[in-house]
Amino acid sequence: MRICFPYIAQSHQILHSLPIAMEMAIAYPDIEVHVACATDENAEIVRNIAALYPEAKVVHDHLNVPWTLRLHMRFRRTTTPPKRHFLLLNRNYFSRFDALVLPESTSLFLKKIGLRRTKFIRTGHGAGDRQIVVSPAVGKFDFVLISGKKQERRLLELNLSRPGDYAFQGYPKFELVAKMAARLPRFFDNDRPTVIYNPHFDPEFSSWPLVGMDVLDFFARSTRYNLIFAPHVRLFHPPLPEKYAPFRRFMDMPNMHIDLGSVRSIDMSYTMAADIYLGDVSSQLSEFMLKPRPCLFLNPRGTNWKNDANYLSWTLGPVIPGAEELEKGIEEALASHPALLDRQQQYFAYSFGSSLPFSARRGADAIVNWMRAAP
Repeated sequence: MRICFPYIAQSHQILHSLPIAMEMAIAYPDIEVHVACATDENAEIVRNIAALYPEAKVVHDHLNVPWTLRLHMRFRRTTTPPKRHFLLLNRNYFSRFDALVLPESTSLFLKKIGLRRTKFIRTGHGAGDRQIVVSPAVGKFDFVLISGKKQERRLLELNLSRPGDYAFQGYPKFELVAKMAARLPRFFDNDRPTVIYNPHFDPEFSSWPLVGMDVLDFFARSTRYNLIFAPHVRLFHPPLPEKYAPFRRFMDMPNMHIDLGSVRSIDMSYTMAADIYLGDVSSQLSEFMLKPRPCLFLNPRGTNWKNDANYLSWTLGPVIPGAEELEKGIEEALASHPALLDRQQQYFAYSFGSSLPFSARRGADAIVNWMRAAP
């Protein structure tokens, strides 16, 4: 059996499925496990993570990105190739495998261009509340790995899967973060509480376009709090030097740390280092709940969010309209946290289940067992 784990998009997706590839290679030496990257950036991240699994014998492949696509990437100032064109050029490579294990849905295009024998297996790359986590594309996969009951409920409600075509795995990224925990730096030379501001990239939902700079200005004036500004990596992707220009006035402040998209933005360095979460609809809030702490949410659009499953996370802390309420909001988030602790723990269990210590191995077992039973 030959199974491939491709990475054709932004690097944040790697941490969600690569641990499964590593555990599969360790547990099933008779299976040929390939990890394929479209960019040098992703290949470097993959190799750094693979070094944490010295027993895993995987094959590292670099996918074909001809000079025409590289020129396109340079012209468009992006780090990822145009996906459909890229997939078409690499079709023959992907057709060699019995299964592709994917954190994204764009690669389903390969089905349309002739990959009929290959099985398509989805891991996803997040466990947030919005319906996009279980978008209609999920129903086009042959097998789906899910993190917990929250995703299962939506899969079944939307008729996107049926029992037998999905399996619980937990959240492999947490295991990877535990392996990397010794590398975490100290971001501030003071003992102030640290807030992470983590706005989403989608302008329809993100607080950034409306109140983002006001939030940063508040913390620039603050003598009580540190701020880590680490938005979703797609908000400023790619984080070119000129994109830092509007933030230069914050860069040398001892209580502010600005990161528009480094590896630290995806490996939970910041969510683990913070004392308080500030954001909107990013799935990183779910990851922040690995260690329940105070949360505060920004609602500058006045969204009618109560009783809306897409905003379940907003029941875990106060919701405020904008930066003018930040001082009061943070104090309320701190004061109300003891009363919300049980709800946060329940939310975490609902999102991720109870299989955390062995999520990657559980995912690997589920894939192999399903593949061996598949017609």
